[in-house]
Amino acid sequence: MTSTESIDEATARLAHAVRSGIGCAPVRELIGADGAAAYEVQQRGIATRVGNGATVLGRKIGLTSAAVQRQLGVDQPDFGVLLSDMAYADAAELPVDRLLLPRVEAEIAFVLKADLVTGPFDAETVAQAVDYAVAALEIVDSRITGWDITFADTVADNASAAQYVLGRERVGLDAFVPREVTMSMSLNGEVASTGAGTASLGDPLAALAWLATTALAMGAPLSAGEVVLSGALGPVVPIGADDFVTATISGLGSVQASFVKAPA
Repeated sequence: MTSTESIDEATARLAHAVRSGIGCAPVRELIGADGAAAYEVQQRGIATRVGNGATVLGRKIGLTSAAVQRQLGVDQPDFGVLLSDMAYADAAELPVDRLLLPRVEAEIAFVLKADLVTGPFDAETVAQAVDYAVAALEIVDSRITGWDITFADTVADNASAAQYVLGRERVGLDAFVPREVTMSMSLNGEVASTGAGTASLGDPLAALAWLATTALAMGAPLSAGEVVLSGALGPVVPIGADDFVTATISGLGSVQASFVKAPA
């Protein structure tokens, strides 16, 4: 069992990295492989940001790729929290000044119309709670220097969440099948990543069901109105200042963003 002092120190270490824009040493040095402690660190960080004025808008699901799970030695996804200070509209300019080693991935975002408070959940039951879906970009970044992470590190670091962009075209589940989509993402006009709906736990709705089950078990069930980023549809792509990204997902249209550095 991880001590309160170690959880406090891990929380402070990540908070300093966020404030300073300078990466920190892995928090696994403090909390080991303790997943519960990692989520406690995450929750403390979110509480601080909410106390500073941010609003919770939804959740993100990470580690939905079998290859990435094998790399980190885990057999399950993780999740983080989406905040208002992370959200951007389609075609927005996103600041990269405070990001360390950002990467972008294309995903399906689900927006819920009903609470998910009564399990058990599967792809069919959670589909009934989805209002609509949109194409999305998620920008992931690690406050851990050099992306030197384990499962506990990324969970504590809010599942490496940084920013996200939602497309404009809202599509109901009666008009497309999430697991059947294909995705193509370009960086500065050149195709940089391709993928499919099956990349996210075999079905993005299965990923949503996993999140609904996990969130309920942790006492923080998904609610109507929340945005859920359901996991990468293809390989992530490193980005930096002056880059321009467009992702197109069949049935959902496209979403784009440009990345800028603030004037000196």
